[in-house]
Amino acid sequence: MKGERSMKNRIKIWIRKESFLTVILCLAMAAIAGFEVSCGQKEKAGGGGEPGAMARDHAIYKTEQVEGKETTYLTMDYAKIERPVSIEEFTRMSYLPPIQQYKTLSCWCFATTSFLESEMARMGKTPVKLSEMYTVYWEFVEKARRFVREKGNSVFSGGSEPNAVIERMKVYGAVPEASYTGLLPGKTEHDHTALFEEMDKYLRSCESRNFWNEEEILGNIKKILNKHLGQPPTTVEVSGKAMTPVDYLRNVLQLPLDDYVAIMSFSYLPFYTKGEFKVPDNWWHSQDYYNVPLDDYYQAIVGAIKNGYSLVLSVDFTEPGNIPEANLGVIPDFDVPRAHINQDSRELRFFNTATADDHGVHLVGYKETPKDTWFLVKDSWRTAYVGQVKGYFFYRDDYVKLKSLGFLVHKDAVKDLLAKSKSDRAIKELS
Repeated sequence: MKGERSMKNRIKIWIRKESFLTVILCLAMAAIAGFEVSCGQKEKAGGGGEPGAMARDHAIYKTEQVEGKETTYLTMDYAKIERPVSIEEFTRMSYLPPIQQYKTLSCWCFATTSFLESEMARMGKTPVKLSEMYTVYWEFVEKARRFVREKGNSVFSGGSEPNAVIERMKVYGAVPEASYTGLLPGKTEHDHTALFEEMDKYLRSCESRNFWNEEEILGNIKKILNKHLGQPPTTVEVSGKAMTPVDYLRNVLQLPLDDYVAIMSFSYLPFYTKGEFKVPDNWWHSQDYYNVPLDDYYQAIVGAIKNGYSLVLSVDFTEPGNIPEANLGVIPDFDVPRAHINQDSRELRFFNTATADDHGVHLVGYKETPKDTWFLVKDSWRTAYVGQVKGYFFYRDDYVKLKSLGFLVHKDAVKDLLAKSKSDRAIKELS
């Protein structure tokens, strides 16, 4: 994550004047063949209905104040959608209460930290509220390190991916939130605006001077981080015993960090192989993503949550069907009818950036009805605190199929997918 996008790409089709007669001729032939041509509203498949049914979802514009600025956006009329209204309707995994990320782009860390807390419960341990900001601190350090080594040719932003949390913990360990909040005295809400501006300005200055002394630059980045977040602890105390964050992770939390796998579904890579998740927030170009067909991808999500495994989803949440006041995530049929959501419709939207990786959430429950499957997601972004149910969204199955780009889960939840993979590492991970 992942910032909010104000506009989607638009595709315009222009017809040259000299082609006018050709167009008329084609329309006449279509009429002769028995096709109906209309200049009015085209018929669409209803959400999940048969092709030919009239569209039932209606696009509307709304205006709201965001940080003092008036913003107009496209959404939909959701009044007739049969939907959950309470988290009690869902079969839920064990998880700690939602918390807000406030003015940070650290949803990737909030979602994955929540996931790891749930993993403790799944393993039969008492969950510990972990520090997101401890991981965020070291993520910024590693981003700056790569920026230096690549001579500025590396993304430096607030966003990242769920597997970044796993990688940072392997090196730097973890600490309880009580040991490191990332909040200076007197502060109760995170705001990384000034922090990021200062770090970015410093790195751009180094780039403009062609100055690439890694030790000095990282030392100054740490000073900026310490100034805004406080210095991270080098030890934590457990039952009167001091230990390093790495020892705390290894000996107390005992999280099996090597057992978590990332799954995606895109046509740009052969299925059942591993490769790169091609989005800016994968700033280190990780190629540890298993790529599988959409049907396998979706069924793996359903199978995992039904078998007691929560997941981290990377999603696009700047959508007309993402409706904060209703805690709702659906695909309106004026976007694409549910019956037409497939690998190609998904790929098209990723290719033309109508779908973008701009948020991370923790999938913690499910509900099945005769018509739909719904998913309960724990969400740290401000829009999850607009509706009556604070800290959550309810995603319908079509939203997960079309607008979730990837997920992180324990390997035992996706054994069948790993068995199909052609990579050597998948074979090792099954063992």
